Amino acid sequence: MTSVLPQEIAAPVRLSFPQGFRWGAATASYQIEGAATEDGRMPSIWDTMSREPGRVFRNHSGDVACDHYHRYRDDVRLMSELGLGTYRFSVAWPRVKPDGSGPVNPRGLDFYDRLVDELLANGIAPMVTLYHWDLPQVLEDHGGWTNRDTAHYLADLAAATIARLGDRVATWTTLNEPWCSAFLGYASGDHAPGRREPKAAYLAAHHLLLGHGLAAQALRAGGARELSITHVLTRVDPQNPHDAHDRDAARLIDGLQNRIWLDPVLRGHYPADILPLFERFGAADAIRDGDLETISTPIDLLGVNYYQPALVRAKVGAVGQANYPGSEGVDFPPQGLPVTGMDWPIDATGLSDTLVRLSRDYPGTPLMITENGSAYHDILEGDRVADPDRIAYFDGHLRAVHKAIERGADVRGYLAWSLMDNFEWAYGYDKRFGLVYVDYDTQRRVPKDSARWYTQVIRDNGL
Repeated sequence: MTSVLPQEIAAPVRLSFPQGFRWGAATASYQIEGAATEDGRMPSIWDTMSREPGRVFRNHSGDVACDHYHRYRDDVRLMSELGLGTYRFSVAWPRVKPDGSGPVNPRGLDFYDRLVDELLANGIAPMVTLYHWDLPQVLEDHGGWTNRDTAHYLADLAAATIARLGDRVATWTTLNEPWCSAFLGYASGDHAPGRREPKAAYLAAHHLLLGHGLAAQALRAGGARELSITHVLTRVDPQNPHDAHDRDAARLIDGLQNRIWLDPVLRGHYPADILPLFERFGAADAIRDGDLETISTPIDLLGVNYYQPALVRAKVGAVGQANYPGSEGVDFPPQGLPVTGMDWPIDATGLSDTLVRLSRDYPGTPLMITENGSAYHDILEGDRVADPDRIAYFDGHLRAVHKAIERGADVRGYLAWSLMDNFEWAYGYDKRFGLVYVDYDTQRRVPKDSARWYTQVIRDNGL
């Protein structure tokens, strides 16, 4: 038997990220701000949906949420203590333009003015998302995203917001996850406004992308230095890659999850295999001459939100999933993987493969992870929340990002989802994604073990 000397044992390999890699965290207005009726803010579609019995877990709402509207200074101080260099937040449309399309509410923009100044005073770069799902209810009353006018109103919001903040904010994101807004909001009804109309979903999809293009033009005209859009993207695998029917099923879901959002923005056209679905559901007339030119207004950065991979197979008689309108004949079998508290499968290779695929299929567009994280059943014990599963999730996914960079992906940064526990949409306050634990009764903030771990990652710029 040969003995092994201590010096012969391989030391752990340090993974270093590129110099200037941006580290931070992300939130969204309705999920954390609260102050739902203060300083001129009017109801959003999520205010409305949360008041419909049974639509949100235990009828929770974002009326108070994390009370960030009043506690933002303390929250920014906490960000600084955690070492965040970038903070991605969204503006509340019904706070800035309460009736959706009319005059700007100065008190609404005042809040974001104060927030940006506080971030900069603490050495944190603000990254503004214009739309993270809280459409003013008054606009939904006129059709919401099924109404073409809403796209133009988003551009008006963009112009008003950059006029106030553009001298201090460099990076602007038009939309967060339009797949959710269109297909969860108008097809499956899981998200606000809770409609279940496939035609409406496809109308919304096109008008969201049109709104992105119009808003991007308004932001560029206002002096934006870095323009982006954020999509929730994933790798879609056929259960049997040797079966042509399974491969077709995977291509369809890839088209509805990924390419329908990427191709118009980065290639100037819809995927040829997805266009027939607009026709099938009676939404093709929404695509007018010149729209794709507007939608493909050049961007500087593509935001990537990643949470889980997808596995599909062809199955005769399968009803498909409502959040993929037109997916009849496609089944979503169990993946046999560990899951998060959301029952989402965990597979970090899906992130690395997605990043490499984006760099291959859409070359020349820098990438940024704008959301990645996991929910677990966190327990506060004294002054500590031990969350080893979340640390393992972050560690695995950051290693996947590093692997993608080694494989040639141009990834510029990583933003953890989320800074703090918050209102998790239809799940209310039942699911916790935060680096920071929030006691909703007292609004006490307690950094979890994962927050301390992430701080060290940021300090080291690596693992």
